[in-house]
Amino acid sequence: MGARRGEMTEIEEEEDAEVEIWRYVFGFAEMGVVKCAIELGIADALEAHGGEPMTLSQLSVTLGCPPSPLYRILRFLVHRRVFKEKPITNIRSQESQEDTTGYALTPISRRLIRDGERSMAAFLLLESSPVMLTPWLALATRVREDGKLAPFEATHGNDVWEYAAEHPGHSKLINDAMACDARVAVPAIVEGCAKLFEGIEMVVDVGGGDGTTLRMLVKAFPWLRGINFDVPHVVSTALPCDGVDHIGGDMFHSVPKADAAFIMWVLHDWGDEECIEILKKCREAIVEADGKVIIVEAVIEDNKDYKYKGVGLMLDMVMMAHTTNGKERTKEEWIHILDKAGFSRYTFTSIPAVQSIIQAYP
Repeated sequence: MGARRGEMTEIEEEEDAEVEIWRYVFGFAEMGVVKCAIELGIADALEAHGGEPMTLSQLSVTLGCPPSPLYRILRFLVHRRVFKEKPITNIRSQESQEDTTGYALTPISRRLIRDGERSMAAFLLLESSPVMLTPWLALATRVREDGKLAPFEATHGNDVWEYAAEHPGHSKLINDAMACDARVAVPAIVEGCAKLFEGIEMVVDVGGGDGTTLRMLVKAFPWLRGINFDVPHVVSTALPCDGVDHIGGDMFHSVPKADAAFIMWVLHDWGDEECIEILKKCREAIVEADGKVIIVEAVIEDNKDYKYKGVGLMLDMVMMAHTTNGKERTKEEWIHILDKAGFSRYTFTSIPAVQSIIQAYP
C-alpha cells in the first residue's frame, strides 16, 4: 500500500533527512548570525532610514562595516527571511548592480530593533551570551545524574540567581530580557483577558524584575496600584513609576499584602515543592476573600494545532540547562501544584502569547 495522503514515504523521509540533519550540525549558526545582526545594528539602521530599503553601500557606510562580509551576513539572513531584498528604481545608470538592490525590514527583523515596541533583541542577547550558552555543553551530564547539579551551576559555581547577584552586567541582561518579554506578553494579556483586574485595586508583582510589567499593567488598567517585588539587587535598578512601589525581599519568606498577586515566568524556574511554597506565600498575601493569584506561564498542550507548543518545549529544555528543578508544565501538572498550595478553584485562559493565564482563588 502507498503512503496515506500527507504522510512521507521512507524514501522521502531519507531525502528530507539528508538536508535536515545539517540544521542540527550547524544549528548554532542562526543564533550567532542574528546576534551579529543585532550587535551591528542592521535593523536599527533600516528603521532609522524611515523603513525604506538601503543598499549594501549605504548600510556599509552607516554601520562602518566593509561591504563584503556584511553582504554575506545579509545574504544568509535574507535566505532565512529575517530581512528581504527590494529593487531600488531611482538608481543612476552608472551605479553597480549591487546598488540597485536594497535591504528592508520584515516582521522578524522588526523584532531585532533594540528599542522596538515588540523587540526580542535583549532576550536573544541574553540567551546567546557565553554565560547562558556554556551550560548546554553539560546537558547530557544533567540527564544522566537526574538533576543532582544543574548545568549552569556545574559550569559557573553558582545558580543563575546567585551568579546574577554577583555579576551586575549579567543581571542587567536578565532584567532587559524579562522587560522585553513583558512588552510582548502584557499586550497579549490585555487583549486576551481584558477583565483580569476587575475589582482589583492593589496588585503585587512577585518577581517583577525592573518593574516593566507592572508599569505596563498600571497604564493599561489605570485604577491599579502596584508593588513591584523582587530581590533587593534587582529592584534597586527599577525606575520610578507613578502608582508603583518597589520593594525588595524574598518570596520564599513572605509576599507584600495586596488584593491580587501577579507572578509571571517565575514558577517555571522552580521544582514542584518550591512552587507550592511560593504559591502559599502568594495566597497568604491576598487581603480580600475575593482576591486571587494570577499566574502567567506556559501550559504545554497536546493539541498539534497549538502554535506555541514548540516554543514551550524549547523553554523546557532551557529550564533543564539553566535551573536545578525548573520545568514547563502541562495543565495537569499545574493543577497538582495548585491543589497542593491550597487553592479551592482555578481557571486557565489562553492568550496570544507563549504563556497562558491561570487564575487561582483561595
